[in-house]
Amino acid sequence: MDDLMPWGRGTLVTRPGAGGGGDVPESGQPGHSTRNLPFYHAPVLLQEVLDLLQPAPGKLIFDGTLGGGGHSEALLQHGARVVAMDQDANALRHATDRLKPYAAQFCALRGNFRHFPQIVEETGVSGFDGMLVDIGVSSHQLDEAVRGFSFAKDAPLDMRMDTDAPRTAADIVNQEDEAELTRIFNEYGEEPNARRIARAIIKARASRRIESTLHLAEIVATASPKRSKRHPATLVFQALRIAVNDELAALRDFLAAAPRWLKPGGRLAVISFHSLEDRIVKQTLQHLSTPFLDRPEWPEPRKNPDCVLKLITRKPVEAGPHEIELNPRARSARLRVAERLSA
Repeated sequence: MDDLMPWGRGTLVTRPGAGGGGDVPESGQPGHSTRNLPFYHAPVLLQEVLDLLQPAPGKLIFDGTLGGGGHSEALLQHGARVVAMDQDANALRHATDRLKPYAAQFCALRGNFRHFPQIVEETGVSGFDGMLVDIGVSSHQLDEAVRGFSFAKDAPLDMRMDTDAPRTAADIVNQEDEAELTRIFNEYGEEPNARRIARAIIKARASRRIESTLHLAEIVATASPKRSKRHPATLVFQALRIAVNDELAALRDFLAAAPRWLKPGGRLAVISFHSLEDRIVKQTLQHLSTPFLDRPEWPEPRKNPDCVLKLITRKPVEAGPHEIELNPRARSARLRVAERLSA
């Protein structure tokens, strides 16, 4: 399979190591401490992903959201080869460094996972035994104030996962009209006070451009007073992040393309973190795994031409109490898995 592994081609990150790399550490024995790395990110539902994707020597797995490299590292430790992607250049650099001990099994590509068919096709790889995407924001991205994903600290209102992307969250809140801001907050944040918040933003930006996370959080808090433990700006920030990165459309594009890249028996695993994402994953996998479709106006059910999967998880897999205690951000994670049919 070495001839299929796309080392040093096109949009790839430079292959770590030289001459095929060194020996791969045994399963469960990473070559160095990962928690000391500057881009450390605790991978959620790690054991569940391993149990359901079943990585093993000879298998080729796609990790569409490399992030800090935690999921990829575990897959590599079990002997699988991994082709990974991420649109965050910083994540790629740090994860590639972290995974140097696995140079002979691993390569990384820069790009949004929605574009994986075009990018991966150039490498000569034609199919995968497993595919994984974890579509949450990494702990590092949340904690790195300068990225603007959180209002825990004051920072530029950015929110771009791909720092080369042209539009920031500041561009949206300072340029869009009330109707569009209301739509974004409603559709992507399910914010009940969307219109009131949009009006407050329009009024505030008339006197001063909204450039920082705390400035926006203060505007939202004034327009929508706190009624629970959750900060009033939480859903607005979620909505802006989704809008800036076009996350829901990216997820739909990935789910539409992924089944064609799975080998028979290969499995697709998707981890989502809020109801909007999980709803898309659930509905898509249900449609792709339903053998027959029925409608009231039809005399009888008809075969579903899109049925190419079977569900492995009927209900989403969630983190247990121990994982949530160690990593509270795992509380909202939902994992769904489906398998490619043989015919």
